[in-house]
Amino acid sequence: MSGHQLPHEKGFHVSWDQLHRDARALAWRLDGKGPDAGAWRAIVAITRGGMAPAMIIARELDVRVVDTISVKSYDHQSQSDAVVLKAPDLAIVGDGEGILVIDDLVDSGKTLEVVRKLYPKAHFATVYAKPKGEPMVDTFITGVSQDTWIFFPWDMALQYVEPYRGKD
Repeated sequence: MSGHQLPHEKGFHVSWDQLHRDARALAWRLDGKGPDAGAWRAIVAITRGGMAPAMIIARELDVRVVDTISVKSYDHQSQSDAVVLKAPDLAIVGDGEGILVIDDLVDSGKTLEVVRKLYPKAHFATVYAKPKGEPMVDTFITGVSQDTWIFFPWDMALQYVEPYRGKD
């Protein structure tokens, strides 16, 4: 990446269609891998980014129990210490046995590290993964470089974007 470029300018733009395809691919990869005759007891989505892929995965794998954990680890586009704002129902999740924890992306791994300490037996899956965070995730679909900023469909509006290299 050149020195005059801001970190978010090396962008990977994900459309709703692409996210849907990638989340379905993640579901297929997780199918039959749960501890209860291959089934998962519940899904815990890490909010907010994990909610869309968790919905798709729950549908594909016929998991009816879905809860959320709210972890804040970004403050305006810069990372900070991860803090749990809302935890899922402990009676459902327990130590994580048979639970799928879903997020859109693992970046530094800080968020998943916090959640993994709470639910050490859960299976952690993300749609996208960066190298620093890969050790914290059990299953993912697409790897991207650490210096790539992923623009998810909920972050974007339709507008003109300058080419990556220079102008015509």
